[in-house]
Amino acid sequence: MRKMIYLDVTATTPVRPEVLLAMKPYWAQIFGNPGSITKMGVKARQAVEGARKTVADSLSRRPNEIIFTGSGTESNNLAIFGAVKSLEKQGVKISDLHFITTNIEHSSVVECFKELERQGAKLDYLKVDEKGIVSPRDLRKLIKPNTVLISVGYANNEIGVIQPIKEIAKEIRHARKNHRGSALGMSQSLASVITDYPLFHTDASQAGLYCNLNVNELGVDLLTLDAQKIYGPKGVAVLFVRAGVTLTPIIFGGGQERGLRAGTENVPLIVGLAKAIEVVRSTSINPHLSQGGVVSRRTGAVEKVRNYFWQKIQKAIPEAVLNGDLEKRLPNNLNISIPGINSEFTVLCLDEAGIVCSTRSACNHDEDGSSIVRALYSGQGEALSETLAKSTLRFSLGEDITKKDIDLVVKKLKEIVQKQLQQDIN
Repeated sequence: MRKMIYLDVTATTPVRPEVLLAMKPYWAQIFGNPGSITKMGVKARQAVEGARKTVADSLSRRPNEIIFTGSGTESNNLAIFGAVKSLEKQGVKISDLHFITTNIEHSSVVECFKELERQGAKLDYLKVDEKGIVSPRDLRKLIKPNTVLISVGYANNEIGVIQPIKEIAKEIRHARKNHRGSALGMSQSLASVITDYPLFHTDASQAGLYCNLNVNELGVDLLTLDAQKIYGPKGVAVLFVRAGVTLTPIIFGGGQERGLRAGTENVPLIVGLAKAIEVVRSTSINPHLSQGGVVSRRTGAVEKVRNYFWQKIQKAIPEAVLNGDLEKRLPNNLNISIPGINSEFTVLCLDEAGIVCSTRSACNHDEDGSSIVRALYSGQGEALSETLAKSTLRFSLGEDITKKDIDLVVKKLKEIVQKQLQQDIN
């Protein structure tokens, strides 16, 4: 049987055997409702709280700051809308509020802010440079006295660039100090609460395997983490909510998860998420998950294969363009554009050959080209930005990918590209 070469771990990862094993008892043996006072219910509750402690330890925080949700998208929605609803309950109008995000965020962040904008809020986009990196100094210029929430993704889901989260947090802390003396001209309701803002949220869904997630060092107030991006199960995620940050729920019911996420806890998936994080830490994919640092011994191995991949592509397909900074990016990410190709057709041809990759985020399947790649080249003319946005290929390597696999991929990719470009000439 032909081996599948899976180069789409950014979209989702397979579930580790250890994670499946950890989840197994909670499907049919210890299946009680964790809200029940029965023995089985108590065991289920203990499993949930044990998982909560594991996650909290990985972030160097306390268990009561960990909220389990159903997806990274839900965590992002809870962070953004939960913060807004909390202000509304204090008498603040949405039209009085200002938000900042970047022009390369995941749709589960961008669409939240677009909805708030439709409701009257003010929104500014922090633009990235041609390498995909934001400037904390540029952020300083955008922050206003009524800025209440800033959301910057830790590692980009398409081009893999890693943002300077610590430096951004410093700018936000500076802004908070200024807010304490800038109430003049605001509505009375806003002026009374503005001293604790802006809050800082980061979507760290793509950062879990390779980046420092010590929130004390990062300086974030809200952080999203998704199990399916770290070899855990789909359908479960985390929102870290720093103690003192007030959110209002967006799902109502029985008051689970400190009243922030109603609904019976999904015990097997929560256990699986915690086990995935535990394995990440113990196997040194990211041994500094709670201690700082970005590079692990396995990170270097993945990065070497990724760099070998890019070198082979450059030789085989000179037209290829690298999207995003090569150094400040996830070690397993390679995002390229090949002008003149149909990227979706190319992905399907590769899939037929047993090679799995993608064009852009799986959440943006209706989008005409990559808005993230388009943003990188917006200053170089519409024609170029459109061409590169519509010819992107995203490769994200798993731990098992070898240079031999890469040789096969490059050989097949070159054949597919040459056929397309030759047809265009004819």
